[in-house]
Amino acid sequence: MGAIVFLHRWMGIAFCLLFAMWFATGIVMHFVPFPSLSEAERFAGLAPIDTARAAIGPVDAVRVSGIANVERIRLIQRSDGPTYIVSGSSLLRAVRASDGTDAPVNSPEMALAAARDHASRRGLDASRASVLQLADYDQWSVPNGFDRHRPLFRIAFDDAGGTQIYVSSVTGEVVLKTNRGERAWNFAGSVLHWIYPTILRSNWALWDRVVWTLSLLALIGAVLGAVLGVVRIRIGQGAALSPFRGWHALHHIAGVVAAAFVLTWIFSGWLSMDHGRLFSRGELTKHQVMTLLPDWAAVRSNAWPPMSPSAREVEWFALNGKFYRRDRISLDGQIMFSAGENLGDGTGSLSSLGVREFVARLATSCDVPSVLAADDAYPAQSSLPGAPVYRARCGEVWFDVDGADGRVLQRWDASRRAYRWLYGALHTLDLPILLAHPGLRSILIVSLCALGLLFSLTGIVIGWRRLRHAFGG
Repeated sequence: MGAIVFLHRWMGIAFCLLFAMWFATGIVMHFVPFPSLSEAERFAGLAPIDTARAAIGPVDAVRVSGIANVERIRLIQRSDGPTYIVSGSSLLRAVRASDGTDAPVNSPEMALAAARDHASRRGLDASRASVLQLADYDQWSVPNGFDRHRPLFRIAFDDAGGTQIYVSSVTGEVVLKTNRGERAWNFAGSVLHWIYPTILRSNWALWDRVVWTLSLLALIGAVLGAVLGVVRIRIGQGAALSPFRGWHALHHIAGVVAAAFVLTWIFSGWLSMDHGRLFSRGELTKHQVMTLLPDWAAVRSNAWPPMSPSAREVEWFALNGKFYRRDRISLDGQIMFSAGENLGDGTGSLSSLGVREFVARLATSCDVPSVLAADDAYPAQSSLPGAPVYRARCGEVWFDVDGADGRVLQRWDASRRAYRWLYGALHTLDLPILLAHPGLRSILIVSLCALGLLFSLTGIVIGWRRLRHAFGG
């Protein structure tokens, strides 16, 4: 018991500030998420495609791009004309649809033109916009999802809201938006909570090891404290009492009351850094990804009807060896075509039969896919608002497939399903019943984090006093 007391005492001193920071910033994060560009904002910034200037087809763009394993092709309208965006597993290339030349954004003037076009279509004032920097990383562009777009042009609008947007130097697309309020609150939220300083987070492997290790040590300290808290309970006159007085008693009582939440929250927070260590990541294996790669040379140039004149984004992809094209005409509207026999038979989304044939290439014994309910305990959301997400159960493994574009959104094996509850349900309280009542969920999250913060503050006071005593203060 003496060893537990010693470890808890000094680990508590080391981590009490970290605990308080996690609980306080958790409240902020619940109301202010990390800056991003929503799909609605991205789509609103797209212009109708000038299809008359598209002199080459998508297969030609694949050849010009030089990417070996192309998964998808998109066509968008940039300020300098229609442009194909060819994407592989880790690479992107922009190809001009007018002449088949490479189309990176390699000057501040091009990036500024893209930003102003995007802003004008969204009704934003970019008359005083200017390029602040071209950089691989800054505080808001550190997530790995931007890796294929680096370096990024950061452009300030000099408006009342302090709007800044980021333009990909690879594709010329706007990929991120922030404003002054988001940046300020996130310094008090996500940046602290995730231990996200740019110099650390830009090295993902180092950041991953540092935060995982800190979270694990914090969890061990919390477990030791819970053990001591229970052991030190004294029963007297029919009530559970603390043998301590003053701040120690408050720390003891608050710790016992908050023990279940603190332990589960710190444990699930540690699991947020799992990244495949203990649980599967919900992704297709490399072999499965390679199995699904299409042979773009097999697509005939005349296999498609004319593009819709109101299309703002056109995408080509393959499913089960069959090629599809989807014309995005609005945020929640698209027309989908399949090459070959069904030429011109446009529908908004994939059929369950097509999805079943597709997942049969990934696993055996698959049931007929069903449309996922909005309140499903294992949620997934389509990239197109209102489009179905199909779940195919193949024995113990489930696949969620986006009916709008054929992407596998999640691979649910037993490990991933367990992770969903051990992380999501415990850390963010995303239980179906609470998701149906967001106000109640917010009250619970704020109340529990406030309780954890109070408990942590008592530890800070006790730790400070012990340090002053130990060093003669």
